[in-house]
Amino acid sequence: MNLKQSKKEDVTNFWVSYADLMAGLLFVFILLIGAIVTKSIILKHHLLSSESSVEKTKSALQLKNDEIQELKGLLFQKNTQLSSFSNKIVILQSIVNDVNASLLEKEKSLEDFKGKVLVLSNELNAKRNAITLKDEELLKLLTELGEKETRYDRLVAQMQSTKEKIKNLTGIRIKVISELKKILGKNIQINPKNGSLRFSSNILFDKGKSVLKESSKQELKKVFIEYVGALLNNPDIKGHIDKIIIEGHTDSDGGFLYNLELSQKRAYEVMNYLLSLDFVKKHNIKSLMIASGRSYLDPIYNKDGKEDKEASRRIEIKFSLKNQSAMKEIERILDAK
Repeated sequence: MNLKQSKKEDVTNFWVSYADLMAGLLFVFILLIGAIVTKSIILKHHLLSSESSVEKTKSALQLKNDEIQELKGLLFQKNTQLSSFSNKIVILQSIVNDVNASLLEKEKSLEDFKGKVLVLSNELNAKRNAITLKDEELLKLLTELGEKETRYDRLVAQMQSTKEKIKNLTGIRIKVISELKKILGKNIQINPKNGSLRFSSNILFDKGKSVLKESSKQELKKVFIEYVGALLNNPDIKGHIDKIIIEGHTDSDGGFLYNLELSQKRAYEVMNYLLSLDFVKKHNIKSLMIASGRSYLDPIYNKDGKEDKEASRRIEIKFSLKNQSAMKEIERILDAK
């Protein structure tokens, strides 16, 4: 009885505990439902509030979007203007670069010009200094010139006097030639310009030879004695004679040196023969006589201006006067204008 009663109590207690548990679960469920409903109401209210806020936010965003679109339009315009400005800036930059390059070139040219100006300035200063020195020298020279004018006038007067004297001396040759013509007459022809005797080489020598022909010696002796005798026997002439010259001349056929040797040998041959004459020894004129070969340096020309070769081949006997060369040179200087 006790065992059955105990089992019955246990069953009863189980259902009581089960009922309590279910009641507790129901209460918890009700609380949970209440919490959910409350949360739902709160969430709905919050959602409504959020939707209102979202709407407001959308409106604000729409406004912002409109502003953004407007700003984009402005930005596009600004970008367009900026692009235009950029192009202009590029052009201006190019112009600036060109201007800078031009300025650099101008600066370089200016530096070069400054250098040249400096050099020219230095040269100008040097020339100014030189001009100053020249002015001083010129002043000094003018002073000296003033002092020398009187001496110069005296020198001019002396030179005019000397010139007249030289003119008189140069007239001696003309007087000598005139006296020779009178003494020699028509028998012996002399050169009217210089008073020389002229012998054809064909008479004195064989062609290309320098040995004096025997047949020509007597005539050569005769003419020489008369010619030189006329010079030496006249006291007005003798004192002015410096040299008696035997010159050999050829034509232009052949080389210069060949003709020079031939003319020299022929001049020596004639002089050697004349030196053997008693007339030369008697008048002691050996020291006056010289021989000279001229090759074809002094040709004779005919009327047509062509060389007369036969006349050019000759021996000339001439005289020179004392100081003749000096007188000619002084006369040339004095006559120069």
